Parts: sequence; C-alpha cells; structure tokens
Amino acid sequence: MRFMILVKANKNSEAGVLPDEKLLTAMGKYNEELAKAGVLLAAEGLQPSSKGARVKFSGDKRTVIDGPFAGTKELIAGFWLWRVKSKAEAIEWVKRCPNPFPFKGESEIEIRQVFEAEDFGAEFTPELREQEERLRAQSEQRKKTAKK
Repeated sequence: MRFMILVKANKNSEAGVLPDEKLLTAMGKYNEELAKAGVLLAAEGLQPSSKGARVKFSGDKRTVIDGPFAGTKELIAGFWLWRVKSKAEAIEWVKRCPNPFPFKGESEIEIRQVFEAEDFGAEFTPELREQEERLRAQSEQRKKTAKK
C-alpha cells in the first residue's frame, strides 16, 4: 500500500519561514530511518502558495488563479510518499515524526492512501494498465539519467 503523508501549512510556512538547522537535522534523521526501513518513496517541502497557481475547470473553460490562497489550514507545506503494509503502519511512522512546526507548537499531518491499479477494476483495461506501466518505466529511466 502506498500513502501520501501531507504536512499541512500554517501562517509561518505560507510566509516563507524556513526551518532552522535543528529541525532540518531532525527531519533528515527521520527520513534516513524511513529510507532504511524501505518505506520512503519521495519527500519534498513546498514553496508558499504565493508562488503557486490553481487552474479552475468549468466544462471546457480553464481559469488560472495565482496564489496566495486563503484558508491556510487547507494548504500543504510538504509531503512524503511511503510504501507500507497498512494505514496503521503509516500512522505509527507519522507519530514518530519530528514536529514540522515546533515554533508554532502545533502541526497537522494528513495520511491519504494512494489508489493502486487494481482499485479501478475492469474500467482500467489491460491497455490502460500497459500505458501506466510504460509511463512509470519512462519516469524511472529519466530519474536515472538525470542523476548521471
């Protein structure tokens, strides 16, 4: 099972306040533990929403809305992508995480399961599955090439 672990934004993260060396060190150690356990697939922090945009879809029409966005509690400051055996295991890992925003005291991390191919049933035809596998393989190849 794969889970996306979402670190919710707050006023400081939206203001562009960066973590201090102590937090960066703690998060680095935590990420190393995740990697050694074979759990970590990806981990990234996100720039404030003021540097982002949203695209609103209404039928065939597309409207671009530049950040910043209201509702800080609904915004994301960073994420991990993990492979674990269960939601319970993901919860246990999150509980071990350093507080992402210790200067505020409170932080919130959301855990969301990622859809797998088999979740889509017969609608996800063999041709679509093959396409998905081909795209994943291409993506992995690009990663390997970019590292060289």
